[in-house]
Amino acid sequence: MIVDLSGRHVVVTGGTGALGTAVVRTFVSSGATCTVPYVLEDEAQHFPLGAQKQVTLLKVSDLADEAEVSKLYATVKSTAPLWASIHLAGGFAAGKVAETDKKTLMTQIDNNFISCFICCRAAIQAMLAAGQGGRIVNVAARPALEWRSGAGMAAYTAAKTGVAALTVALAEEVAKDGILVNAVAPSIMDTPANRKAMPKANFDAWPQVEEVAATIAFLASPDNRVTRGAIVPVYGKT
Repeated sequence: MIVDLSGRHVVVTGGTGALGTAVVRTFVSSGATCTVPYVLEDEAQHFPLGAQKQVTLLKVSDLADEAEVSKLYATVKSTAPLWASIHLAGGFAAGKVAETDKKTLMTQIDNNFISCFICCRAAIQAMLAAGQGGRIVNVAARPALEWRSGAGMAAYTAAKTGVAALTVALAEEVAKDGILVNAVAPSIMDTPANRKAMPKANFDAWPQVEEVAATIAFLASPDNRVTRGAIVPVYGKT
C-alpha cells in the first residue's frame, strides 16, 4: 500500500539506524518531512538521507532524559505541527537473569522503555497543542508478545514488554483526541549487524527493514483511521 504523508511532520527517533533509515526513506518518499534526533556523531555522518531537504538531523545527548526530550519536541513544535512520532530508539543486550546486574537491567529499561515513555509524553503534548490529532508508533519486539522466547534476554524482554503495555494503555487515553497509538513487534530483522552476529541463519526468513517500515508508515498515516492499541507482529517467515 502506498500511503500519502504529504505535508506531514514526523519525528523518528533511532532514525539513523538500519530500520530507521528504511523508515525515514519510506516517509520521505511518501511526502513527509522528518526530524531525526541522533546521539552518535558517526551515525549522523554516515546517514544516507542527511542531505535530503525533507530531513532535519538534531543532536541529542540522551532520549531517556526528560529535559533533553522536552527541548527536542519544543524545537519540533516550533517548526511545524507534529503529526506523527515514531520511536525506534533502543538497544539490545542478551544475558540470563543470573548473569545480569542492576546496571545492565537499568540500561535496557532506560534505552527501550523510559526513552519511549518520555518521547510519547512529549509527542502527545505537542499533538494536543496542535489540536489536529496524530499518530504514534512504538517498537516492541517478539519477546514482548511471546515471553518464553525471551529466555536468555530477560532484561530486554521486560523493557520491550513495558513498551507494549504502554502502547495499549496510552492508546486508550488519547483515542478521543484523534491520536492513534500502535506498535510493531519485529522478530530478528535482516540487517548487516544481525547477519554478522548470526552468519549461519536463514536470512531469507527474516523480515526486511523495508517491509517493517511499510507497516509503520501505514500505522502512522491518515489512512489508518481505526487501528489503535495494536502490537502488530512483523515476524517475516521466522
